[in-house]
Amino acid sequence: MALDSQPITRLKGVGPRMEEKLAKLGVHSVRDLLFHLPARYQDRTRITPIATLRPGDNVMIEGEVQHTEIKMGRRRMLLSRISDGSGLLTLRFFYFNSGQQNRLSQGQRVRCFGEIRGGGATLEIIHPEIKLINGNSLAEALDESLTPIYPTTEGLQQPTLRKLVKQALELLAHAEEALPELLPAETRSAHHYPTTAEAIQFIHYPPPEVSQAELEAGTHLAQQRLAFEELLAHQLSLRELHRHIRQQGGPALDGNGALRKIFLQRLPFPLTGAQQRVITEINQDLSQPHPMQRLVQGDVGSGKTVVAAIAALTAIEAGYQAVLMAPTELLAEQHYQSFSEWLAPLDLQVSLLAGKSKGKQRQEALANLESGEAQMIVGTHALFQQGVEFARLGLVIIDEQHRFGVHQRLALKEKGAADNLLPHQLIMTATPIPRTLAMSVFADLDCSTIDELPPGRTPVETVVVPDTRRPEVIQRIHSACQSGRQVYWVCTLIEESDLLQCQAAEDAEIELRDLLSGVRIGLVHGRMKSSEKEQIMDAFKRAEIDLLVATTVIEVGVDVANASLMVIENSERLGLAQLHQLRGRVGRGTTRSSCLLMYHGPLSRLAKSRLSIMRETNDGFLIARRDLEIRGPGEVLGTRQTGDITLQVADLLRDEQLLPQVEVASELIQQRYPQLIQPLIQRWIGKGLKFADV
Repeated sequence: MALDSQPITRLKGVGPRMEEKLAKLGVHSVRDLLFHLPARYQDRTRITPIATLRPGDNVMIEGEVQHTEIKMGRRRMLLSRISDGSGLLTLRFFYFNSGQQNRLSQGQRVRCFGEIRGGGATLEIIHPEIKLINGNSLAEALDESLTPIYPTTEGLQQPTLRKLVKQALELLAHAEEALPELLPAETRSAHHYPTTAEAIQFIHYPPPEVSQAELEAGTHLAQQRLAFEELLAHQLSLRELHRHIRQQGGPALDGNGALRKIFLQRLPFPLTGAQQRVITEINQDLSQPHPMQRLVQGDVGSGKTVVAAIAALTAIEAGYQAVLMAPTELLAEQHYQSFSEWLAPLDLQVSLLAGKSKGKQRQEALANLESGEAQMIVGTHALFQQGVEFARLGLVIIDEQHRFGVHQRLALKEKGAADNLLPHQLIMTATPIPRTLAMSVFADLDCSTIDELPPGRTPVETVVVPDTRRPEVIQRIHSACQSGRQVYWVCTLIEESDLLQCQAAEDAEIELRDLLSGVRIGLVHGRMKSSEKEQIMDAFKRAEIDLLVATTVIEVGVDVANASLMVIENSERLGLAQLHQLRGRVGRGTTRSSCLLMYHGPLSRLAKSRLSIMRETNDGFLIARRDLEIRGPGEVLGTRQTGDITLQVADLLRDEQLLPQVEVASELIQQRYPQLIQPLIQRWIGKGLKFADV
């Protein structure tokens, strides 16, 4: 019988209360318990002489009690001095009873385990684990393997967990087929991997000679073997999703190219080679009778929005609607403005549907969507809501993919299932991730990269300055404005509160007006009406405003070629991706541009590291890589929020070197061992991705 289907209650000692505690750890079956791996280990396989101990060691020592006493002070405590002939050690107890005092009487031989600390006259262990040694050979036998320390929960002690794991390992030892081998033999031999059962047995109880550092880093071959299988299961699940979607019908969007031609003629700049290459890849996908699933990643300012507009025109030419979904209302408004400017001259109607759209405005937008009058729709996740119906949706464009999960972006396909055809999906991100990581996380998508910036762009010089030099910074702004350049002053706050953010921006604007006479200053923040914001932004674009004071609302989508200086106040409070996005607002023309990262000291180690990365490079791909190292994939990809990729054993960053091999194994399984696909997905993901529903 497979261990997956054996409930945890099968083990001795697991009643309803214990079952409840184990469930908190995600342990429901015997299989779950076997895959609940140790976080670290203790070495109880040898006795360490007292003379060789150092503070910080976790060790087993054995000796004879020389003297035990209760010491009165601010706290009552029990002190016991023991010797092994090589030196003396103190055992200290803050919580004890008379039974404990009697056990530690003079002349008693004891074996103790704990962490060595620096004490007064001798080194000491506080609250050690103690075993009396009475010449009983059984009691005196040392452990033969390292002792596992498991992640646990309140009310569940390590000895209890170890007993349960030992029972599960016995079941496994008596029936290896209960945990079948799911890696092809050639994959295992190519990497010298043990079987699943051998790897699990080894990880729970490794021999003492193995490197503890390697085990705790998760890089031992047995752990890598399980990580490999888990990454393989995730990749196969996403490929299955991709295959499932491709089997469904999608509208073949073959427009005549007339709208695109006019649009390109009206553009004030030529497309880069990278943009043209990506547009060709997208058009190839759109002409197929199955839904496109393409991710376009490109650095800040590489021109993704223009690529999206051309894809939208292809859909509109073919008689379908296109929708662009942005993660925030502000970004949706900025996209709405850009698309209106581009498409209105082509006699196309653009509609905006955001959470703020209320009453008559909302009813009108919904009616235009349903009648097909609106050919291009821009919105936020308000587009998911009930009551939002499209006449003929052919293309869904999702901006900043990492803020939406797999399930969220698939929800939109319901809205477009007209004539039983699923809409095409184009997903854009300015938070590029390394290719190997993309293979694992976005294996359900085809990837395109815009790896070229428009010509004439000058790299932005980044300077890190303490806020004690604020007067110099203000002087620099004055000089820039006097010489006809435009400047951004960005206010940031730790608090997420809109109100506080806006207040900070208003205070900064008042202060800067006092200090910068003759400089035309504008203010934009999240609590202003859309029409007010648009007015200010338009005035800034027309160079009627010299200095724009703003909250981080200007993070994405603002394009003013004459703006060549940006000051980010309290820059230590922002993450790398956001700093890079903000910096991308300058350096859009041919003038040498600068970004001043002003900070309030003292800086944490993390903030120091972020600011120095910003100073060292303008390369978005390199910044994304470093962001990944600092914050980890879960946060960078937004998966902590969306819960799409939760890994038990593997670590996307640590195990990145496995991903190319995982891709090879995934190809092999799809071609020669398709019968292994579902068991692998079931073992590692369970019912995490329901292909029938997506």
